[in-house]
Formats: sequence, structure tokens, C-alpha cells
Amino acid sequence: MSYIKHKSEESTEDYLETILLLQRKMGNIRSIDIAHELGYTKPSVSIAMKSLREKELITVTDTGYITLTDSGLARAENILERHTLLKNWLIKLGVSEEVADEEACRIEHDISEGTFELLKKAYLK
Repeated sequence: MSYIKHKSEESTEDYLETILLLQRKMGNIRSIDIAHELGYTKPSVSIAMKSLREKELITVTDTGYITLTDSGLARAENILERHTLLKNWLIKLGVSEEVADEEACRIEHDISEGTFELLKKAYLK
């Protein structure tokens, strides 16, 4: 059985992680904030936000403020934990911070839950 995720699922996770980080940094955020952070166009982000709303991972107020739902927050926190642990582990192995950040972003989507939990146990020893 392959654990590799589809690009659309990776994109969903990247958006959720970005929303969580921006909310922690700025409080209330809108699509334009996400577009600036990721370097994407506003129309691309708007399409993604529509998809996240349809999946019930975010809500958007009448004034355009974006909030993670409980399930969106859980997924965002999970992917952020993966990213942070993987990045720190790679840095500990001697990988530069910039490369570790990029590679953690790729690995976080493809590693199985079981393997991640084993890595987490080993890293936190």
C-alpha cells in the first residue's frame, strides 16, 4: 500500500499550515495575507480557500477573515508538528537550516503516521 499523498492533499496541508502560522503571528487573516506569505496570486488563493471551505476545514466571515475549524486546526497542528520535528531532526544531523526547512516540507506529506511516531520517539529521547 502506498502512503504517497496526491498533490491536492499536499496543497491542502500547506495552506492549513500557513493559515495556522499566520494566525499565530497576526491574529485575524485574510486571503491576501496567505497570498503574500506563499507568493501566490490572490485568485489562486481564493480558489484554494473555496476548496477548504467546502471540506469544512476553514470558515470565512462576511468581511473575509479566515478561521480554521476544529478539524482544520487539528490537521494544521499535525502537519506543523511533523514539519517542526523533521526540520529539527535534519538540522541535528548536520543539514543546513534552509535545506532542512525545504526537505521537511516535502517529507512531512509522505511519511506514514507510524514511521513519524517512531521518529518522534527516537528524536525526543
